[in-house]
Parts: sequence; structure tokens; C-alpha cells
Amino acid sequence: MSSRALTVEEALARILAGATPIADVQRRDLLAAHGQVLVEPLAALLTQPPFDASAMDGYAVRAVDVASLPVTLAVVGEAAAGRAYEGAVGKGQAARIFTGAPVPAGADAIVIQENAIRDGNRVTVREGTTDLEHIRPRGGDFKAGDNLLPAGRRLSSRDIVLAAAMGHAALPVRRPPVVAILATGDELVLPGVNPGPSQIVCSNTFGIAGMVRAAGATPRLLGIARDTSESLADHLDRAAGADVVVTVGGASVGDHDLVGPVLTSRGMALDFWKIAMRPGKPLMYGRVGHQHVLGLPGNPVSSLVCARLFVMPLVRALLGLEPEPSRAIEARTAASLAANGPRAHYMRATTRRSADGVLEVTPIANQDSSLMRPLADADCLIVRPIGAPAVPAGGGVPVLTLDF
Repeated sequence: MSSRALTVEEALARILAGATPIADVQRRDLLAAHGQVLVEPLAALLTQPPFDASAMDGYAVRAVDVASLPVTLAVVGEAAAGRAYEGAVGKGQAARIFTGAPVPAGADAIVIQENAIRDGNRVTVREGTTDLEHIRPRGGDFKAGDNLLPAGRRLSSRDIVLAAAMGHAALPVRRPPVVAILATGDELVLPGVNPGPSQIVCSNTFGIAGMVRAAGATPRLLGIARDTSESLADHLDRAAGADVVVTVGGASVGDHDLVGPVLTSRGMALDFWKIAMRPGKPLMYGRVGHQHVLGLPGNPVSSLVCARLFVMPLVRALLGLEPEPSRAIEARTAASLAANGPRAHYMRATTRRSADGVLEVTPIANQDSSLMRPLADADCLIVRPIGAPAVPAGGGVPVLTLDF
């Protein structure tokens, strides 16, 4: 176990070093597979389009018949989406056709309806040119057997559309990690319960659960453990089967901070418990068997910032995704920032696009780690590395998004 305060980068490296992707594979229907990670390359079962299809409303013709205009053709049939014309288009003939309909045999061009005048069973093509783009060729998008979605891809809504078009009703995905989340403290009550004297509403765990779900995991709320070893042990029993256990509060070294001792008595190998950062210095990490255990501080801002920096990257690693630990984007600060001290500082801030199109950030005035209203107002964190020099207004700063 490390007794010194680790840097954020050191702490994250230790957490991810033991994060092996979950081996369990599930077949999930298309709706349930959205947001999950594909574990096998996905090949098309169908060809798309399955036939030459019209891209426009108009008339299917032979290109040779409309090479010289105007020309009048005999209308011999009609093709609509889902209803093909079973005959063929011969010399001097045309078939009425609508967008998405199969192009009839014999036809190799589409005359758009704006360039034609219909009179009973005859149509006169008066102007226009033959445009091959008016026919979508069979297999122009993909063919059966084409590998279109690679293993390791987190499935977006666009991927789900493609998978459905490929003919798949269910997809092989990695089982989402289960993250058990436990609040601790005699001072806490659940939302909807009127707090008693010296009590406050438990809020952190619900925000962390939302963050965990956004990362692709399944949150499991364990409720509130009271400040006794027995209550902590009873609630931790409910974390059986979870891949990650996140506790909130009680992870420091005070007289009432029992989380560490209780977890150690249950076999936790403690790795570290403090990080050179603010907010969020007291952060505990260890393992109980296969379970990753993260003890987050109790202050709302501290817990959410730590979840952003450490829990979300851990979930990605368990899903087999490439690390995206704290990838920051560059922005311009609208206010001057003082030189930073010996702990990395993650400052709540708001973003906007300035008149010149540059992303501009404004730090929230009050950075107190217990304040939740400024946390809700913020949409990013300004990252101030250890020992960072002062930055004047207009200077560049790294920023982490809070868009989940």
C-alpha cells in the first residue's frame, strides 16, 4: 500500500493495471444492445439494397430510348416500394416507378417525373439527362458476408441501424459491469424522507449511478450504511456478484471512518487511500477477490469528480474499451487563474463559444466541494496540474467535459 498521496495519473494507472475485460458474453436484442460493446466482428446476413432500386419517383426506361428528346413511350406497368412490376420494359416502353421500388427488367435508367408528361398510357419525356444516380445498384451499400462492425465497438444508435439492416435481431455483447454503490453515514436519509436534526439528504449515489450507466455499466444502489461495522458489513453483503464496489463517505482516517477497516476485515488488499488532488484527496482503492473497490469522499463535488476521473475509466476498461481516462480538450479561460499548489485542482466551470468560435470557459465563482447548485450549473472541469503557473484571462487551459 502506498502511504504518500499519489498523483491522479499514478492512481489511475494502478486502478487500470488490474482491470481485465469481463469475459461473459450475452446475446441481446437490438434495443438492449444499444450502448453495449460488441465482442465479435459482425458480418452482414443480407445484401443491401437487395435489388436495383429507384432513387426517385418517375419512369423506368431504357437509356437508349431517351438518348434523343423529346420522345413518347408506352407505359406498360407500375412499380412501387414493396410491389415490383413483374414484366419487362422493352423498346419504346416505360414503367411508372416510385422511390424504393425495384427497377424492372430491361430498364436501365430513371426519368424523373418533373421531366415527363403523362397522357393515359403514354408518357412524353421532354427534357433532362440520364442520371445513373437515380438507380441504387444491388449491393451498393453492402453485400452478404461483408464484415461491417468490428469487435470492441461500443454500439451507437447508428450501429444499431446498420446491424438491423444487416439482418441481425440480436447481437453478441460483453456483459455490462455491475457497479454496486453504497452511501455511508448516520447523517444521511434517502430522498423523499424529511431529514431529522443533524441529517441531510443522500444525493451523491444517484449522480454516480447515472454516470456509471452513461459509461455502459449497470448500477446497483445498496442504500445507506450507518456508522457501525455491523451495518457496513450487512450492506456490503448485498454487493455480492458486483464487479465494482463504490462506497461514498467514510473512506478517510477519522474516528468514524470505518469503511477501510471493515473492507480490510473482509479481505480487501488496500492499494492506496489518498491522491494529490482537489476536490477529492481521500480516495481509497483496493481489491476484494475479483471486485474492484473504490472509496470516494462524501462531499458531493468530490465524489462526482472522483467518479469522473476513476470510476468511468475503470468501467471502460472492464468493457474492453480503449482507455479514455481524462482526455482533456483545450479551451480559453475567460478569467485569470492563480498559480496552483501541490495538488491537481479540478475547477467547475461553464463553457460557451466566443464570437471568434473558440471554446471559452468561465470558472464557477465558489469552488466549495459541498455545493451542489454550482455543480449542476457546471458543464466542465478546468484541470489545473500540480504546480501549474498562473494563467491570464484569454490563456489556454485543459478542460474535461461533464456531459453525462
